Amino acid sequence: MPNQRTGAQILCEALIRENVEVMFGIPGGAIMPFYYAMWEYRDQLRHVLCRHEQGAGHAAEGYARSTGKVGVCIGTSGPGATNLVTPIADAMMDSTPLVALTGQVSSLVLGKDAFQETDITGITMPITKHNYLVKRIEDIAYAVKEAFHIAATGRPGPVLVDITKDALQAKMVPNWEIKLNLPGYKPNYNGNRKQIREAMRLLTEAKKPLIMSGNGVTMAGAIGELHELAERTGVPVVTTLHGIGSFPENHPQNIGMPGMHGWVHVNRAIQECDVLLNIGGRFDDRVTGKASTFAPHAKVIHVDIDPSEIGKNVKVAVPIVGDARNVLRALIEELPSREALAELHGRASDWLEHIREMQDKHQHKQQYLNRPDTTNLMPHDVYAALTRFLNARGQYRVVTDVGQHQMWAAQLMDWLKPRTHITSGGAGTMGFAVPAAMGVAIANPTDTVWAICGDGGFQMTNQEMQTIMQEGLKNVKVAVINNGYLGMVRQWQELFEGKRYSGTPLSGPNFRLLAEAYGWKGITVERVTDVEGAIETANATDGPVLIDFRVEREVNVWPMVPQGKSIGEMITGTPQA
Repeated sequence: MPNQRTGAQILCEALIRENVEVMFGIPGGAIMPFYYAMWEYRDQLRHVLCRHEQGAGHAAEGYARSTGKVGVCIGTSGPGATNLVTPIADAMMDSTPLVALTGQVSSLVLGKDAFQETDITGITMPITKHNYLVKRIEDIAYAVKEAFHIAATGRPGPVLVDITKDALQAKMVPNWEIKLNLPGYKPNYNGNRKQIREAMRLLTEAKKPLIMSGNGVTMAGAIGELHELAERTGVPVVTTLHGIGSFPENHPQNIGMPGMHGWVHVNRAIQECDVLLNIGGRFDDRVTGKASTFAPHAKVIHVDIDPSEIGKNVKVAVPIVGDARNVLRALIEELPSREALAELHGRASDWLEHIREMQDKHQHKQQYLNRPDTTNLMPHDVYAALTRFLNARGQYRVVTDVGQHQMWAAQLMDWLKPRTHITSGGAGTMGFAVPAAMGVAIANPTDTVWAICGDGGFQMTNQEMQTIMQEGLKNVKVAVINNGYLGMVRQWQELFEGKRYSGTPLSGPNFRLLAEAYGWKGITVERVTDVEGAIETANATDGPVLIDFRVEREVNVWPMVPQGKSIGEMITGTPQA
């Protein structure tokens, strides 16, 4: 019959119907029928052959986080599928819309320890928003439709679709008349009006109010609404690690980042405030420190689309379940009279002045401008030059890996736009940056995409440099902050383990030569006088470039909240500073 399709063809057409533009993956035994079919649709579905499934997953995350669209990654059964587990968990922690497609052994041998059989739906059950084991061709189109709907709606997250090989090989006439039926899945997008009025009452009466902006603001597209609420009330704004970019750092009301490596004045402001409006942040322990001592004087208003997050870590006075954009709009509608608003503005202005005095006292970013007594290249020299350069150019994205360099980037660079700062926050996945930058670069071909890595994380997934080369991505640049240690763990060992550097001294190859082996331009920088020239050369190069910044080895990230301590108990460090 001419209209018959294989399950693999139906899968391709289902993805096209979901407006999928690009997929990141690796073929293998069980998923091979899908790859055979993909050839027919190659003009509509771009496939990026990664060097490891973990890289494919992080690339799909980078694509999703920089666009807000659903990222797609592919693996075969068994090890191909289990290699996707880390990026799936990463996407779950950071609320990234992701659909992972995996091939499964034939349904006839399921449960018989067939070659490359693994129960990937069982493995990923705790780290996916939902997952499917599809054993019949009749269920493929519906499963794909439902998977994309679940991944992108409510609190975004990863969904896995595992399809048996015989379902991909079977044939049928597809039925595209699909009506989703999800009676147990009804995200609440609109906050309760009574609770919104109570939130506005608390905010209006506050003497020391704060707004905390999290990742949910960016994901909901609520940037404009956040600006309007903040500016009409005059309330200072804190941006979490994932909230960076949701409120520009050059705005006079933005006071900076809170948490374990947040600024001293920001953490102290949280400990002093009397009302804290948290929009789209989940109060993770890197923000709160010892949760029972977090914001002890504040009545907390928590806005989150995921009801399970509210009250989980911090006691909440006013819970509001809803989409950040809708709730912010509703809060703006409930703004008080002009007179009451003027009074709030006056109190908020005095409060902001007090915070700025604390900032001046604790030097904020200035602490890094006084160089220590060393001629060695400091990490801060790199960030200062890179920030100057990127601000001048304007059109850029930065993807950071995990560790000291990640915190320095969050602290020291200027973040002015949403979706320009992309990092692994919740899972803290080393090896995230290079493949994620690849996904960002594909999604944003006119932007320069910088991946900032430590020498440890870089060595975990740098094989994707070849994928970047094969795809002809000329807009990717990599900066390795190379200190010869797993730096953040070394810092903990220095501060809390008497400098017993167990398992943290780290060697590596010559990164410049490694880059050249991949066909990239490689640069090594060891002197501060060479930093700007290297960055300018990278920008001027029509192709991917890696710069190996060999920095002072034992530099710490300050301030720091020790594990189990309140955010009011920061170690401010010695002035490197």
